[in-house]
Amino acid sequence: MSETESVPYFTDPTGRKHPLAGHKMTIGRAVENDIVVTSKRVSREHAFVQREGRRVMLEDLHSTNGTFLNDERVLTPVELRDGDRVSIGDVTLVFHDPDATFCDTPFPELDVDVAAGIVRVDRQAIALSPKEFALLAHLYANRGEVCSKDAIGCAVWPEYEEGVYDYQIENLVRRLRSRIESDPSNPQMLLTVRGLGYRLVVHA
Repeated sequence: MSETESVPYFTDPTGRKHPLAGHKMTIGRAVENDIVVTSKRVSREHAFVQREGRRVMLEDLHSTNGTFLNDERVLTPVELRDGDRVSIGDVTLVFHDPDATFCDTPFPELDVDVAAGIVRVDRQAIALSPKEFALLAHLYANRGEVCSKDAIGCAVWPEYEEGVYDYQIENLVRRLRSRIESDPSNPQMLLTVRGLGYRLVVHA
């Protein structure tokens, strides 16, 4: 692989490549930018990417309409990963890292911000029902440990003093798996521990 082929790059909606060969490259409407996006929704100097060794960082330059990574607004510098979608105004750029390595079944990346009520899987925000979120929050607080159905029932349905049925918990687990697992029939994170309960596995 040549040096040019190993350089990270963006592709725009037309499929054109924009190599990120410089140490710091700006994106915006003005022609002086390294990557020019001609849209009225784009600020003159909208955002920039900066290479730090093998890492590529994205930062917004206080643009009027914001910079978005995978549909979430960028508020602080964030590292880009292969396949990330960067929205500048009404134009979406896709980031490609030729050095990225893949395995046949990559382990999902789960991020749960209980205080903010935000859940991300592989850096993509997902929507959960209140009960699905309550179940995930309980499992996440006890990640790596087996959570019994009794403990889950108390955490998720505190309003049911007489307790809940197993099928209610099993149905909720099934629904949560459909949200967070790429293959719910072969879960990697939300595991059943037969006869004991459930365990959430999260890789650091």
